[in-house]
Amino acid sequence: MLNPLPAVLVSCGDASRSNLITVAWTGTICTNPPMLYISVRPERFSYGLIRERMEFTVNLTTAAMAHATDWCGVRSGRDYDKWAETGLTPVPGVAVGCPAVGESPLSIECRVKEIVSLGSHDMFIADVVNVLADDAYIDPATGAFDLARANLLQYAHGNYYATGDHLGRFGFSVRKKK
Repeated sequence: MLNPLPAVLVSCGDASRSNLITVAWTGTICTNPPMLYISVRPERFSYGLIRERMEFTVNLTTAAMAHATDWCGVRSGRDYDKWAETGLTPVPGVAVGCPAVGESPLSIECRVKEIVSLGSHDMFIADVVNVLADDAYIDPATGAFDLARANLLQYAHGNYYATGDHLGRFGFSVRKKK
C-alpha cells in the first residue's frame, strides 16, 4: 500500500544491444553517497543486460510518455526493439555505456554495487554516477528541477497517474510566516 510509485523507464545494455524496461519498484536509498535501487524479475530480458554490464539508467517519465512507458512494460526486448516500436530516442550515456531516453526530463546513470535476491525480484542497489536533466525543467531562479512542470508519471494499483499539485516544501508546516 505504499503507492503511488514513480513509473520509470530503465535503459540498459550498450550501443550495440540495449533495451528499456518499465519499473515501479524503485527509489532513493541513500543521500551521501547518492544511491538508489530497482527491483527486476530475473526472467526479464533486461535483467541479464543489467547483470552483465552492472549499470543502468533510470529515466523519469512524463504523462506524455505514458503510452510508451506502458508498452515497454508489457512487451519483451527479446521480441521487440522497444526504441523503434515506441519512437523513444536513445541518447549516449555520459558516465555509463547504456543510453538514456532523450524524451525523459531527468535521467539518472547508475552503477550496480550489490544484487540482493528477494524472491520474485532481485534488487539492484546502485551508486548514482551522473544525472542528466533537460534544461526545460530547471527553474532559472533556483536551479532546481521543477517537478510540477515535468508532469511526472506515477503508478498505483495497475493504473497510471500524473503528478499532482505542489502543496508545500519540506518544513513548511513549522516555518514562520512573513
